[in-house]
Amino acid sequence: MKNFKIFSLFILAMIGLNSCETDDDVVFIAQEPGEFVLTNSILPEYVLTSSTGSNLGERFTWNSADFGVPTNVSYDLQRSVIGDFSDAVLVGTTGGNEIAMTIGQMMAVAAEAGLDNNPATPEPNTGSFSVRVRAYAGGGGSNTEIFSDTKTISVVLQEAQTGGSGISESTWGIVGGAYNDWADTGIPDGKFYTTSTENVLVSYVSLLTGEIKFRENNAWDNNLGDDGADGSLEDGGANIEVTEGDYKITLNLNDNTYTIEEFSWGIVGDGYNNWGEDGMPDAKFYYDYLTDTFKVGVRLIDGEIKFRTNNEWGNDFGDNGLDGTLDAGGDNIEVTAGHYAITLDFNSNTYTIEQTDIWGIVGSGYNDWGNDGPDFALTEVQPKIWIGDIATFVDGDIKFRLNNAWDTDFGDDGADGTLEAGGDDIAVLAGKYRIRMDLNDNTYKLNKIE
Repeated sequence: MKNFKIFSLFILAMIGLNSCETDDDVVFIAQEPGEFVLTNSILPEYVLTSSTGSNLGERFTWNSADFGVPTNVSYDLQRSVIGDFSDAVLVGTTGGNEIAMTIGQMMAVAAEAGLDNNPATPEPNTGSFSVRVRAYAGGGGSNTEIFSDTKTISVVLQEAQTGGSGISESTWGIVGGAYNDWADTGIPDGKFYTTSTENVLVSYVSLLTGEIKFRENNAWDNNLGDDGADGSLEDGGANIEVTEGDYKITLNLNDNTYTIEEFSWGIVGDGYNNWGEDGMPDAKFYYDYLTDTFKVGVRLIDGEIKFRTNNEWGNDFGDNGLDGTLDAGGDNIEVTAGHYAITLDFNSNTYTIEQTDIWGIVGSGYNDWGNDGPDFALTEVQPKIWIGDIATFVDGDIKFRLNNAWDTDFGDDGADGTLEAGGDDIAVLAGKYRIRMDLNDNTYKLNKIE
């Protein structure tokens, strides 16, 4: 009987409401201006880099809007390049009180505003855009909406380094299950670099079997796929299927075409892998855009080596005069045991072999702490920046050490991504990883991609 009384009172209340007003008669009494505001703090400026495009740029928060009656409220975060929101673009919608913008999304707005990170162009690399929140009840008509205050976001596009090569990082990158799990792993997109031809870009990447697309600024605002799998690109087009391997990808934005070709340079020989007879792949070179060269860090044994593409003998180089010049099909190059940095320069058709310290990864997660083969060698592509991919780990622990020995090693005492000399072991899960160690600030990243 008690439940029936409550239900009856509800019915009477609804009858009374409907007898005096229709839906069009409902009046929402919204907050006064200044009562609905963005509550997060804003940095003086946001420095934007493509390598951190998937990182959080800013999390915008606000207090709840009050329309004077109980009602569900939705919120749109809007951004404006002009500043008066006549060009308002929706960033996201929520029923809650926060929406995040990634650095990649901020870079897309910066590009729309005419900024770029190329020091050789007249366009500025600094600017700003505005954000606000639109709150609305019901259908969101103009009589049921209010706007928050406006905040100005000042951004700086970090200018690309060009070194002596004149080549710089492009804003375009490679995303997908075959590269970075569609960026869900937090790994930035694979980089494209400028070439001598305007709007023709190149990337050298290791891919897994899966799909990829091309997008700008680590964000989805501007992305290209291939609807017909015919080498032509369409805005928002279909995913592109690839198989595991090392590739050179050329992106031509003049005619929206692309090519993907198997491509890698490596070291082969009895000074490294018994001329490839034991199934061990060649030591892989990595591209350094600052010098437009290919580099590798490697441990060699007494013997001879050559350089070849794609772990095959169709295209190989030796040195007929042992004078540092690359000769197609040339003589074997004699080496002695040690750790080396080797550079191939195809602009001058030369190579260098320098004995030096080489960082690597050791542990139960890779080579049974050195009992099951050499450490996974990293390559110093730029000063104090060491990279390696793709490393296959098993469940276990790892550390970084120099020259396959324990004289110098790094671990991570706080499991916070910072390296300490002789620090704690680093736990890893089985899978494939892209690795980056930055000794400029003693940080590292183990980016699991599978």
